[in-house]
Amino acid sequence: MYQNQQSSTQRTMVPEAKQALNNMKFEIANELGINLKQGYNGDLPSRQAGYIGGYMVKRLIENAERAMSGGATK
Repeated sequence: MYQNQQSSTQRTMVPEAKQALNNMKFEIANELGINLKQGYNGDLPSRQAGYIGGYMVKRLIENAERAMSGGATK
């Protein structure tokens, strides 16, 4: 059961959005001054990886709120 949960959390729910999410990740890392490279980033400290993920979630929520209110997205 644990393995099934793990694989489902690593899968992109909308495969067509995968590249856009990847672009967002690099854009946010750049804005935060974090050196993110293509491919393996396992040497990145957890704090920096968390900042990137947290800002991604924040931006996704903001975009969803704008879309629901009828406003334009970034």
